[in-house]
Parts: sequence; C-alpha cells; structure tokens
Amino acid sequence: MEQKTTGIILRTRPLTETSLIVQWLSPEHGRIDTVAKGARRNKSPFRGKLDLFFEADFTFVPSRRSELHTLREAGVLDTHPALRTDLARLQLASYAVTLIEQTTEKQTPMPEFHELLRSLLKNLASHTAEPKLALAFEWKLLSHLGQQPDSAQGTLSPGARKIVHQLNARDWPALNALLLSTAQVQEIARFLHGFMQFHLGRIPKGRSSVLDAEL
Repeated sequence: MEQKTTGIILRTRPLTETSLIVQWLSPEHGRIDTVAKGARRNKSPFRGKLDLFFEADFTFVPSRRSELHTLREAGVLDTHPALRTDLARLQLASYAVTLIEQTTEKQTPMPEFHELLRSLLKNLASHTAEPKLALAFEWKLLSHLGQQPDSAQGTLSPGARKIVHQLNARDWPALNALLLSTAQVQEIARFLHGFMQFHLGRIPKGRSSVLDAEL
C-alpha cells in the first residue's frame, strides 16, 4: 500500500544507469531509502525533483523484503537554493546530515530530528553559516538524543555556561542575534568535542570545516 509523507533529501546515489537511490528524513518514517526508477532519464517525471536538501511531499511503496522502498511521486516544496550558492552554508547543512546519520537508526520515527534539520535549512536561507549555529545544532541534537551535556559538571567558564543554555533554548531567529566571541566559540567547541568523542565514539565528519573559521 502506498504511503505519503514529507521529507528532506539527505543523500542521492546512482543505482543503475537509469535509477537513483534517494535517502529521506521524514517525521513519520525517519531515515528511509527509496529507489526512483528511471530518475536518471532525461524525460523522467522525477527530473529536477530529487536533489540534495530538497524538501518534498513524496509517495512510496514499502518493500516487504528490504529497506529499499519504491518511490512513486515527489512534489517539491523547497529547493533551499542558498545552499547552492554559498559553500559555508552547504558545509553546515552537510555536517548536520552527517551528525543525524551517525546518531540515529533507519526507519525509526523521528519528528524532532526532521524539524531540527528543516528549521536549520530554513534559517540558512537568509543567514550566514556561523560556527555558533553548528554548536547550537550539536547541543539541540544531543538533547533530543537524551545526551545533553551537563555544563555545570564540565570545565566551562560561567560565561560559556550561560551561552550554551541559550544555544539549546533559543530558536534559530533568536540565535542569529546571539553574539559569541572567538574565545567563547573555541571553549564551547572544545567542550563538545570531548563530550561527543566520549559518547558517540568518534567526531562526525565535517566538524572541523564548519568551525575552522573561528578555531
């Protein structure tokens, strides 16, 4: 039976000369892989609808034998064009996806993670990709995982503790107005680096690229 949902495209890769594997993040189904048959053909109805970070309504037929489902239709809601004109924005969005992939399992409902990524992408449409946004995404995601760092028990200075509370509590528009010094970014980044290395086993790929500007 066909199922319809909304999702953000996390990855795409060729399956055959004509077909494409598309990984989505949806609220109801979490991370799911679909095969878009014929999507690489010039006259495919999927042409121009399946690209990285596109948000779309899509319909798929669940597979009974594997985790690769059949994509039937896709209707684009947002292409997030700002990510295609600015490398820093693209790097931050890619890092956010890597972090989600590393910390979640496929085919598990995760509306909070979908909303976290969706809201970050929406914010990047009109704001630059500053290191504080990467730190906020890390802190918010860890909170959703039930692994929120206890800043009071760590080595953070009193000023940095106040900031990390804001990173978790504020929405993205409010975070855009939050001012952090280079020293504060470095302190919080080092604190989270140690925490993630201990609890996640390894630092997600791409972290240095979204923080190098300030570290």
